[in-house]
Amino acid sequence: MNQFKTAVLLAALMGLFIVIGHLIGGTNGAMVAFGIALVMNFAAYWWSDKIVLAMYRAREVDPSDGRQLYQMVERCARNAGLPTPRVYIVPTDMPNAFATGRDPHHAAVAVTEGLLRTLAPDEAEGVIAHEVSHIKNRDTLISTVAATIAGAISMLAYMARFAAFFGGSRGDDDEGSNPMALLLIAIVAPIAALIIQMAVSRSREYLADATGAQICGRPMSLANALRKLDAGVQHSRAEAQPATAHLFIVNPLRGGGLMTLFSTHPPMEERIARLEAMAGTGV
Repeated sequence: MNQFKTAVLLAALMGLFIVIGHLIGGTNGAMVAFGIALVMNFAAYWWSDKIVLAMYRAREVDPSDGRQLYQMVERCARNAGLPTPRVYIVPTDMPNAFATGRDPHHAAVAVTEGLLRTLAPDEAEGVIAHEVSHIKNRDTLISTVAATIAGAISMLAYMARFAAFFGGSRGDDDEGSNPMALLLIAIVAPIAALIIQMAVSRSREYLADATGAQICGRPMSLANALRKLDAGVQHSRAEAQPATAHLFIVNPLRGGGLMTLFSTHPPMEERIARLEAMAGTGV
């Protein structure tokens, strides 16, 4: 069900992008928008992992350098039936972790120094199992594509504001776009894209929690880790970019009230409750 929901949401993102292009420039605008989306997704497919790891100054760990951490990743990958991903440590006190890469053969798991200091070994392995499950479920690619399309929609919305200012654009099959309609698109489209992107990310987090609990065999280790990470993030300085916040196991950007409606992650209480239910059934 989660896989189907994700496919529908990604299709909605792509459809929204093409519709905006059509409203701005007619049929030609739709074709240009489609072409831009293909180029951006191609770039995201090949280079997103390198960009994210460089952004956070992640240092690669080999078996001799970080033996315990590497063995955890190796064990979780083996349980998941995957090749061992590259292992990185991010130099920050914020306790968190993320996975990236286009497929299981080109993947990486990154944990922060703060996480290694905060969690017990079994809890750290639960987090790693969660990240390995993202790789197994191809979430690393899905999240990147969703973020790329959402970003492109914001770019088109910016163009729509200019088109509205100059009285609307002219496509090849219409007499011109309504400036008020373009202005409405410029306001509504980025919000709609953000909501869809958040829905994609939230559905994948639930699936990663469940799969990660199965991989490590200890749902409560992951549940306890989530409690500690959530508390740790709340008391540490935010060191993440909004564009990559969805990659982390715990939302690194703090905020309450209305901000929770636009969170890239599902409610922590619900995630923990689901893991506790899995532990109660002997999973």
